Formats: sequence, structure tokens, C-alpha cells
Amino acid sequence: MSVKQLPETLINQIAAGEVIERPASAAKELIENAIDAGATRIEIATAGGGKSLIRITDNGSGMDAADLDLAVRRHCTSKISETLDDIRTLGFRGEALPSIGSVAKLTITSRRAGDAAGSQVAVAGGKSSGVRPAPANPGTVVEVRDIFFATPARLKFLKTEKAEAGAITEVVKRMAIAFPKIRFVLSGSDRSTLEFAATGDDHLARMAQVLGADFRDNAIEIDAMREDVELKGFVGVPTFHRGNSAHQYAFVNGRPVQDKLILSAIRGAYAESVPAGRYPVAVLSITLDPALVDVNVHPAKADVRFRDPGLVRGLIVGAIREALHREGDRAATTGASGMMRAFRPSFPTAPVQPAPRTPWGAASSPFRPLHPQPTHDFSERVQSDFDVLTMPAARADMTIAESVPNPAAEDAPRYRLGAARAQVHENYIVAQTEDGLVIVDQHAAHERLVFEAMRKALDNKRLASQVLLIPEIVDLPEEDCDRLMAHASELDRLGLAIERFGPGAVAVRETPAMLGEVDAGSLVRDLADEIAEWNTAGGLRGKLEYVAATMACHGSVRSGRRLKPEEMNALLREMEATPGSGTCNHGRPTYIELKLSDIERLFGRS
Repeated sequence: MSVKQLPETLINQIAAGEVIERPASAAKELIENAIDAGATRIEIATAGGGKSLIRITDNGSGMDAADLDLAVRRHCTSKISETLDDIRTLGFRGEALPSIGSVAKLTITSRRAGDAAGSQVAVAGGKSSGVRPAPANPGTVVEVRDIFFATPARLKFLKTEKAEAGAITEVVKRMAIAFPKIRFVLSGSDRSTLEFAATGDDHLARMAQVLGADFRDNAIEIDAMREDVELKGFVGVPTFHRGNSAHQYAFVNGRPVQDKLILSAIRGAYAESVPAGRYPVAVLSITLDPALVDVNVHPAKADVRFRDPGLVRGLIVGAIREALHREGDRAATTGASGMMRAFRPSFPTAPVQPAPRTPWGAASSPFRPLHPQPTHDFSERVQSDFDVLTMPAARADMTIAESVPNPAAEDAPRYRLGAARAQVHENYIVAQTEDGLVIVDQHAAHERLVFEAMRKALDNKRLASQVLLIPEIVDLPEEDCDRLMAHASELDRLGLAIERFGPGAVAVRETPAMLGEVDAGSLVRDLADEIAEWNTAGGLRGKLEYVAATMACHGSVRSGRRLKPEEMNALLREMEATPGSGTCNHGRPTYIELKLSDIERLFGRS
């Protein structure tokens, strides 16, 4: 069988299989072209979930007849010349338009602002009709009809019209967040109109348009830099989370990406703050020298590869944790909304039956209960004699000091979490603040305090270790041994002592006492894999912190324990002084805040 050159149309269809996976892929490429053209207004119209129609209208710089003729040819672009080391535009491969034209019916109408008339070119199934004059406003209109009509087998892999329309909506949302100075309008016969008005330099306002107004009230600003890599954006407080990762947006040099390294870093930063199965809300923008990131990993340009992935991951994790340390213990405003809904008065649907009448002269009176009811002295319950609230006995230095003042009512405004007023069901502390009240889960709150105290111990001294009677020899590739020994001092501080044992093995002499009996071989191999991927040694610390979290849970004040007023107030004061106390180790909120204005609305007073 002899080698032969494939036809141009077939080459474009093969390329389209990678570039244009679904209607949303075509919409993404066309929106990127409009942004690169300097548009300030982009309108997207769809029909049939984008299968029947995708129309992108922009007010960008436009193209003349010569540009249009080249634009539908493979590998023709105005965005790069000779190198891929300095890409500053969204598009650069010169594949999108010819790929779309090879599998769909493509029409492009465009006009430069100074030209007397516009031009139009049409491509259907890879065949171009040539450029001809056409009336047009300044800018460009790209229309894609009957996508994959030339490759009908691809149609079978598309989802329902609703699902495909939703994918296009998600593309528009990502672009809208990345470019707040552009007005986006999404409409069509298969959807209600969605508009994102331009917000200029107010990025948070645009994020609120896309993520909802609640995000503005629950967002923490991120602004950090490490070795010329800049990270900006906003992340939600730990108690403001969602059921999937769809509310996590990442951008690299303005390009929307769905990069596993970035998503993993976000997950790691919230490791102890968000419940399992829930996802934090985050919008992060990374800016760095284009030469330090490869955006040409895949034709769809959604994946990137950093030259120093460990640096980028460390920057993200460190910046988010610093922000959460700074103000992450705020209660989400959505918690108050949920409480408001729970307190809404409900009325029975069936008519209320009148109470049975008591005959005159009967022994019982309607003004006296048939059976005496026990009385409860609430103050006696609160003041009942119990042990002082403490951390585990093994760590006397972790005791919550009883010297913390017990604020009177007039002193409540001095404290962010207010003054304790009651304990409900031996688990919830009700405290009065200056402008409302907070309800604290005593077990969850104390669990976080114990955990933070134990984690602080990890930072301040070498952890206790247990010496193995016989060192365990772990065989590893030589390069893994090199990586482990480069971090030997850090591992030793965490209680893991290793030595080189020939070119392809290490000897484990001590393991962290906190871990108890541990498979040293598996532990060392996992660490070697992690260091190879991220150039960090965070795996062991993560295991230790997991153990610390478990110990904190068992060592905390339990639900069902009655507390003295001074104990409750000591817990509140310690929460105020402890970073991250807004959630427990498992990510559940430790307290919910209700403003006085909310309470007044419940009673119809405002």
C-alpha cells in the first residue's frame, strides 16, 4: 500500500474531531475570535441547542475581502507569526474556522469600520463559495448551521438539545467572568435571553452576575505573587459551597482553562474546611510570562502545562489558606437565609378543631391543666455543676482558659460572637451580638479549636517518632530516591527518618508516633510519587493532619454536655481568636449568624 496525500477536506474533518467536539466548542472558538478582534459587545444566538444554529455577532475590528478569503483556510491566522513562546491572544492555531466549515454550513459576513461595504464568504462541507460583497455593519457576524451534517456519525454522540444549550451557556459564563468590560447577550429560540452587562473594572460585580448576588457577600479577595507569577481573584468562605465543581473558574493570562492542577490546588486549600461531596466557589486568575506556560497542549486550548507546576500549586494553596486564615471564619450569609426559611410560620391546611368543652361543675377547669406539669428552672440547667471545658488531658497547655471574661449584656458589642445567653438541647449555644444573635454548635466549634492547637504543634517542633527495631528497606527507582533524600530534613521534622541505602533503595529508621503502626513502604512510595508530581512533601503532613483531626473529634466537648456560662463564653472567645473556626474539621459550619433585621422581618416588624 502506497503513501498518499489526504484531501484538504478530509484533513479539516480530522482536525475538526479534536477542535470541534460539540456545538459549545464551536461557540467557544467563535467567541474567542470576537474577543481577539477587540469587540465590546458580543451577541450569541442559538437554536436546537446549537445543532441547528449558532450565530455570533460582534462589533470588533472586522475583516476585509482578503482576510475573509484566508480566514477559512487551514493554519491562516493574524495572531502569531513564528513562535509559540509569546502567545497573548485566545486563538492562534488557525484551525477553528476551516474545521467548522468542514463539518457544518458556515457563513461569515464582516466589514471594517472604514470600509464602504462588507464582504461575505460561505463554506459548506469543506467547499468554499468564494468571497463576495455583502451589506454589513462594522464588525463580524458568523453563522453556523446544521453542525456535523457532513459527518452524521458525530451527531449520534451529541446530547439532548437542552444539554448542548447548557454547555454553550457555560462557555458564555466563563468568557463573561474573564472579560467584564464586554457585554454578552445569549438568546435564541431554545432558551430565555441571558444578558451580562459590562461592569468595567469591577470584576466582583461581573462574578455576582454569573455566580449570583450571594457570592459578593461571601467572597474573600485573593491577591498574591510568587516569583513573577501573579494570582488574583475571589474565593468563597468555607461555609459557602456547592454540590459540584461547576462554580470553580480558572483563567491563565485571561484564557479560561479547566486545568486539573488548579482544581486540585483549590481542593487542597479547602481540605479541612468543606464537607465531603461539597465544593468551594472560586474564581482565580493567574498571570505569568507566556513563555512559562504552554497553552498548545490540546487543540481545544482548555488544558495548559506550567513550566513550574509546583510553584503554581503552592501559590494557589498558600494564597487561599492565607485568605481563609484572615477572614475565612465568617459565617455564610446563606446560613441566615436557610434559618429564615426554617422559621417561617406555617399554617395548618385543615380547620382547627375547637377544644372539648368541660361540663359545669366538673373537677377540672379549663383554666387548670388536668395533670400538673413539671416546672423547669432554665438558669439551674445552665449553671449545673460540670467539669471545666478542656482539651484532651494529655495536653494541659490546650485548656481553654477560664480567665476569659464573662461579658454582661452591655458588654456584648465588644465581641464579634457576642455573649452567651443560653444553651439549647445541651449542644447549641445561643449568644447575643451587637446587631443580632449567633447559634454555635459546641462540639463542632471545640473540635476545630483542638485540631488547630494540634496542628500548631506540628509547626513548632519535631513530632515524636517511634524507632523501628529493624529498619525497613524500601526499593525505589534511583530518581525517586534522589527526590526523597532532597526532602529528608523536612520529613525528619515530621517524624519520618530515612537514609540512603544504595543507589536504588532507602532505609526507614523512624516513623511518626501519631500514625501508630504504619506500612512504611507504602508511605514512602506515596511520598515519592507526590514529590515527583508536585515537588512537595505534603502527603505525610496531610496524613498527620488527618490523624490530628480524628483525635480532635474524639477529644472535643461532646454534644449533650451542659456548659456553665463561663465555659460557653470561653469557647466563644477562643473561636474569635482561632483562624478557620467558622467550620469544623469536616467542613460543617460551627455557627450561624442571624441579624436583628432578619428577626424583625420574621415578626413582620420591618
